Amino acid sequence: MISGGTGLVGKELTALLLDLGYQVVILTRKKDLKSSNPKIRYAYWNIEKNQMDDDAMFDIDAVIHLAGAGVVEKRWSEKYKKEIADSRTKSSSILMDALSKGNHRVKTFISTSAIGWYGPDKPNIVPFLEEAPSNDDFLGTTCKAWEESVKPCLNMGIRLCIVRTGIVLSNKGGALKEFIKPIRMGMAAILGNGEQMISWIHIKDLCRLYVHLLEKENLSGVFNGVAPSPVSNKTLTISLAKKIRKSFFIPIHVPSFVLKWVMGESSIEVLKSTTVSSEKIHSTGFQFLFPTITPALNELTNRASEKEIG
Repeated sequence: MISGGTGLVGKELTALLLDLGYQVVILTRKKDLKSSNPKIRYAYWNIEKNQMDDDAMFDIDAVIHLAGAGVVEKRWSEKYKKEIADSRTKSSSILMDALSKGNHRVKTFISTSAIGWYGPDKPNIVPFLEEAPSNDDFLGTTCKAWEESVKPCLNMGIRLCIVRTGIVLSNKGGALKEFIKPIRMGMAAILGNGEQMISWIHIKDLCRLYVHLLEKENLSGVFNGVAPSPVSNKTLTISLAKKIRKSFFIPIHVPSFVLKWVMGESSIEVLKSTTVSSEKIHSTGFQFLFPTITPALNELTNRASEKEIG
């Protein structure tokens, strides 16, 4: 079962699981939705109304919980900040309630989280490990509540893995789309001073990481979902511009105050430097297809036209 199965990561993960021979149940707010693919079944849920089909968990071995409102899609009004937090904890609550009824065979629960748990880099920039405490800002406290919201499954004897995800790079949307918009117009928009470190991951590696945790039944706990080689905002922007525009672009710096004016409080996230370690997941035997930024961008831009990327 996948919550958030119609999102950017959910779609890619569903396709990978189907290729590997899995059958997938996707939670949806549309009632009585049917799939033409016999390996896909839809189950209704409604987070706002705290509802879920009684038989949604039928025949399920594992749950991958991806649901949650986007963090930088809108300005952070108090209302939207509440939506960001509630969409995570309330969706978890529905799943925990369904699991607590016991009429299922679920053995594994994998939940996404985010590297917003860690907050900004300290002056000495030692990569954050999973043992680090949560930061006391909005995203740090949200991530803490998010992770706490899935822990009741531990009392049910269900194996729990949590993936603190970095910036996901995909040619079908997400962060990469926003980087590409000004590049199309010949401008490589470096945010702030451009020195802030971005802990990223190629979407293929992220989905493979979920499958790795799904199939390695001896693994549990928290894992950082980031590539081994974080890059600065400037490096990522210029590398992408060179790939798309060759030498036909102009690097420009977007001042921090402009970002704060346009984005409001959420500008903190695009200006924040967060260097996160991937050593723990690597130590479990997971091998990244795209450990560094250049092959990742090569694959993403070679595999899609600019229309597909945007």
